[in-house]
Amino acid sequence: MSQPNTTTASSPVSAPIKGRGSSSNMANRFSLQTSEYFQNESYFQSSTQNKRSQRAGVKNTHVKSNHHQAVNSENLIQSVPADQQTDLLSGLPDIYSAETVSTDTVSADTVIEDSLSSDIASDLTVNPKTVYIKETCKSIINYNQSPDIPFDRSVNIYRGCEHGCIYCFARPTHSYLDLSPGLDFETKIIYKHNAIEQLKKELESPRYQCKPIALGINTDAYQPIDEQLKLTRQALQVCLEYKQPVSLLTKSKLVLRDLDILQDLSKENLVSVGVSLTSLNNRLKTIMEPRTASAKARLNVMKQLTDNGIATTAMIAPIIPAINDKEIERLLDAVHQQGVEQAGYVLLRLPYELKTLFSDWLEQHFPYRKQKVLNYLYDMRNGQLNNSEFGTRMTGSGIFANLFKIRFQVACRKFQINMSKPQPLNCDLFKNHQPAQLALL
Repeated sequence: MSQPNTTTASSPVSAPIKGRGSSSNMANRFSLQTSEYFQNESYFQSSTQNKRSQRAGVKNTHVKSNHHQAVNSENLIQSVPADQQTDLLSGLPDIYSAETVSTDTVSADTVIEDSLSSDIASDLTVNPKTVYIKETCKSIINYNQSPDIPFDRSVNIYRGCEHGCIYCFARPTHSYLDLSPGLDFETKIIYKHNAIEQLKKELESPRYQCKPIALGINTDAYQPIDEQLKLTRQALQVCLEYKQPVSLLTKSKLVLRDLDILQDLSKENLVSVGVSLTSLNNRLKTIMEPRTASAKARLNVMKQLTDNGIATTAMIAPIIPAINDKEIERLLDAVHQQGVEQAGYVLLRLPYELKTLFSDWLEQHFPYRKQKVLNYLYDMRNGQLNNSEFGTRMTGSGIFANLFKIRFQVACRKFQINMSKPQPLNCDLFKNHQPAQLALL
C-alpha cells in the first residue's frame, strides 16, 4: 500500500499548550480561494437584491491569549517546509467531478443541483497543500458521560479534517495543539498510525465492557486520506473480528468502499451508518463544506446502504437559520426516496473560536444576511451564539428553535420517517480474544 508523504512527530498532546487560540489564523481555505466566484448572493437570493461588492482582501482574525502574542497569519499558513507538503489530490479521486447518480426517484419539486464546473473546483483544491502528521496514540477509545448523545464511547482516527466544513464543531480542538482552527484544521491532518493495534489492545482488556463504539464522530473517518491509509476499513475489520458493535457518521461516498464489511456486520446487527446532508444546492455546499461529496453522491450512498440492508440514518445537520433551514422538507423528501427510515437533526453549534470563523464566513458570502443569521442564533441559544447546556445544545430553545422542531416532526410524519432512537445494536456476541491461559481462570 502506498503511503502519503508525512511528517513524523511525537504526540501533539505532549507539546506545550500556549493557550486556546493563542496563535490562531481564523481564515479558512475558501476565504482565500472563492471570493471571485461568489461576489454576490444571486445564487441564493432573488434577483431584486443588490449585488455585494467584492471584498478587497481576506480578513484574518487572531484570538490572543494573555501569555502569547498572535503571530502573522501568513507565517502560520506557510509554516510547513515545502519538502514535507503533499498535495491531497495526488492519486485520489476527484470528488467534484460530475456525478452519475440517478435522481429519477426524487419528487419533481425536489431539485438537486449538479456539481460545480471543473474550473471552480480546480481553484478550490490546488492550494494550500495538505500536510499529514503521524501520531502514536497511547489510547484510542474515548469515553464520555454526555446525557444527550446516544453513545458513551468513540474512536477518532484523525485529528483535523480535509473536508473543511466551515461549521465543524471540532475545529477548536486544533487549538489545544496550538494549531489554527481555521486553515490548520483543514490542512494539517494528524493520523494515529497505530490506531488499529491500540484498538485491539483495548478490546482485549479484561476490564473492557462491550457497548457500541461511535467511529469518526469528531472528524470524518472517511475523509480523503483514508483512500490511501485505509485505517477506517481496518478498524471495521477489527470490529467484525471481535463482534464489537459500531456506528458511523459520514458525508463521504468513500464509505461504499467498505460495503462488504458493513454487510457482514449488519447481518448480526453490529453496525449502523449515519449520512450527513445539509443542502441540495451544490453551490452552497461548496462554500460551506467544500471537499465533501455532492448531495447526489450522498443520496446514492444512502440508497446503496439501505438496499443492502444496512441500518441507515439521515442526519440533517447542521440546520443554519436563514441559510439552509428552508430545505428541511426537501431534504427529508429526498432521503425518503432513497429508502431511509430514520432521521435526526442538529442546530448549528458555535463553540469557542468557531464563532469568529463562522461570522467571518457570513461576512464574506452572505453580508446582507449575516446579522439575521446571528440574531436567530442568539434567540435560539439564550442570548448567546453557543449554549453548551445538556438537553438544549443540539436543538436549541425558544420560539424559533421550537418551530424548526415542529417542521422537522411534521415532515418526518409526512414521509414516514422515524425520529426516535434507532434500534440498539447487538452487544451479546462480543469476543475479547483473551489468551487461552486467562480464559481458563
